[in-house]
Amino acid sequence: MFYTYVLKSKKDNKLYIGFSSNLQKRFTEHNKGLVGITKSRRPFELVYYEACCDMKKAVEREKALKTG
Repeated sequence: MFYTYVLKSKKDNKLYIGFSSNLQKRFTEHNKGLVGITKSRRPFELVYYEACCDMKKAVEREKALKTG
């Protein structure tokens, strides 16, 4: 399974949208500062996620969420 997810920064209240095959691990990486693009915006809360059967669909959903 692949997951498309939305994180909300508790620091600036902005959203970050991504996808991963291991949502729990990726969420932990974001909050530990191991993801460069979100490092300065920690901590995060997970506000939404959805499961997809394959990576292609997860990437498509990520793009759809980013473009509205």
